[in-house]
Amino acid sequence: MALMATTRTQLSRFLTRTPTRPGFIAFNGSIRRPDAPPVHRNFSSSAAAAAVVPQREPMGVKEYEDYRRSLYGDITHKALLVDAAGTLLAPSQPMAQIYREIGEKYGVQYSEAEILNRYRRAYAQPWGKSRLRYVNDGRPFWQYIVSSSTGCSDAQYFEEVYNYYTTDKAWHLCDPEAEKVFLALRKAGVKLAVVSNFDTRLRPLLRALNCEHWFDAVAVSAEVEAEKPNPTIFVKACELLGIKPEEAVHVGDDRRNDVWGARDAGCDAWLWGSDVYSFKEVAQRIGVQV
Repeated sequence: MALMATTRTQLSRFLTRTPTRPGFIAFNGSIRRPDAPPVHRNFSSSAAAAAVVPQREPMGVKEYEDYRRSLYGDITHKALLVDAAGTLLAPSQPMAQIYREIGEKYGVQYSEAEILNRYRRAYAQPWGKSRLRYVNDGRPFWQYIVSSSTGCSDAQYFEEVYNYYTTDKAWHLCDPEAEKVFLALRKAGVKLAVVSNFDTRLRPLLRALNCEHWFDAVAVSAEVEAEKPNPTIFVKACELLGIKPEEAVHVGDDRRNDVWGARDAGCDAWLWGSDVYSFKEVAQRIGVQV
């Protein structure tokens, strides 16, 4: 265990480079907020995890893979961890459009651009004294977000918006070939898990989209009580699958939360939309032909 901790720290230090310009990262597939890389520590709060610190300089894939091989050897990926929103799933309509359309009958008058800007400002604020944004069903947090974004605190309006995002109308699969690829991976013996910063609506949402049965485990931040980039959630997913972190590769669309968080846990990690563009490509890199 001590050796594993040492290797993870070495890998994290290797990945930390000189500061670069601040950028923006995707959040939940459509909203973007300031990017801030995690340092190798145990985050005590979501506010601390999101603090702006010097950024890592992008490194080449080969450079990273060579260094990882020097730590772990030629380890075969025995498991695939997949981010939910923005990788496995995507919103079917822009958030601001839904907030406005549902809100019209409740007196919401802001334009979609105004709602989006207010959403970004509200989401960027520290969330009370909690170290987690999503606790259980996440209602208090989302009530704050919806009312701040639209200026409407009507309870019925909130419930309608909240429940909408648990339906298959609100989301669709990013990759139409996902089912075929995941079935091929499982047939080849690769274990699958979803790892997501989400509230407890994720499981019913996966069932609504008829894809929950594709996965051997689901690690939800609201249940694990740790949000990416905290490595705890990745370690928990690996425990649920019965494998070591270095035997898993995580795929997600957020460089800070998904790539750096997973690598801090000891997992391999590929950025969706940059390192890989489809789950078929993911399978091929793992060594499974679809």
